[in-house]
Amino acid sequence: MQRILSATALAVTMAFASPAIEAQQNIEKLKQFKVSGTDLNIPPVPQSGRNADAIRNNLRNIKMPAGFKIELYAIVPDARHMAIAPSTNMLFVGTRKTTVWAVTDRNSDYVADEVKPFAPSLKFNVPNGLCWTPNGFLIVAEHNRVLNFPAAEFFYEGPDVAVIEVVPQGKLIPVEEESFNHGARTCRIGPDGMLYITMGQPFNVQPRDKLKLFDELGIGGIVRMNAFDGTKREVFARGIRNSVGMDFNPKDKTLWFTDNQVDGMGDDIPPGELNRATKPGQHFGFPWLGGHKVRHTDHGYDKDALPPNMVGPQVEMVAHAADLGMAFYNAKQFPAKYQGGIFSAQHGSWNRTKPIGARVMFTSLKADGSADKTEVFAEGWLDGDKNIYRGRPVDVAVLHDGSLLVSDDFAGAIYRISYQP
Repeated sequence: MQRILSATALAVTMAFASPAIEAQQNIEKLKQFKVSGTDLNIPPVPQSGRNADAIRNNLRNIKMPAGFKIELYAIVPDARHMAIAPSTNMLFVGTRKTTVWAVTDRNSDYVADEVKPFAPSLKFNVPNGLCWTPNGFLIVAEHNRVLNFPAAEFFYEGPDVAVIEVVPQGKLIPVEEESFNHGARTCRIGPDGMLYITMGQPFNVQPRDKLKLFDELGIGGIVRMNAFDGTKREVFARGIRNSVGMDFNPKDKTLWFTDNQVDGMGDDIPPGELNRATKPGQHFGFPWLGGHKVRHTDHGYDKDALPPNMVGPQVEMVAHAADLGMAFYNAKQFPAKYQGGIFSAQHGSWNRTKPIGARVMFTSLKADGSADKTEVFAEGWLDGDKNIYRGRPVDVAVLHDGSLLVSDDFAGAIYRISYQP
């Protein structure tokens, strides 16, 4: 009987372990330019039919300034953060699940012709954050791993693609610190050529016994490292609860990022944040402070002195709107008012008496590079009469022609906003 139970336990263990083992075997093969044996035929996502028609119908409710038009660009299930390919009419889209999508506009009509999984021979785990190096390497920042794909926009057709393991599985943060909460990373390549990654901390407000570890590892901060081998890793910014969007201002090279603040303090506090890091080593207040003045009482943080090098937010957004992806608009299609400013996506509240958000915001900058005014740019995904969401914007990205893409993980779609005076 004991032997039978042992054999059964072994079989169960192997059944659960085999996908992870197979995934690791596949990545080792791809690192050596070997085939994985995965089926060469990758089924695409249908781009027409009842679902696409319904999404187009919902877009009739979106309100924007005069001259702007919004259209369905692609059906992309669970669409999160986007990375526009540098040399072709395609983009890659992350998810909070197990898929990275390759989205292709083959005939250059600014509507996607094909959407299919990228590198399906690999097993991704929350591949939310995508970004490009200047020389065409696609970075995928997962929950606890970072991968680098050379020339992904030219070698994405089959299931097997060349890959560089920047940070192996389980080495971005300690495995015991993994959590389903706040595990969606975002990434950017900085002016210094380093890879920057946002690292949300897993608690609403972290206990004091986590402060030292999180401070050392950059959990609840932004880390930077070599984009090809993960060396020279350091913590660039601290005091951040859960940033899920960042971008560098090409004019002055400063790093801007959104930050989502504490839940459970009521409908109206603390505010969401849009922050600006002007140099390494700055602290942005959390867990001692939210916004400019909201003190957090959990674990007695309101009794402590504030960090000496603390920097307040550039913009206080409405509380609980879930400010996520952002991008500087450095194209020419939109009017001069928007050029050089910041577009950002509000995912929408989940814990507010009256829902708010589900819209795209715009923030203009002053001559000194600081924030000027913030206003609603596109809204209507939240049906205020019924208090239900018909879409939840996640990220924004600027196409080569100067139009703006908006991803939506609720509707499973990407929209294109263009301007025609």
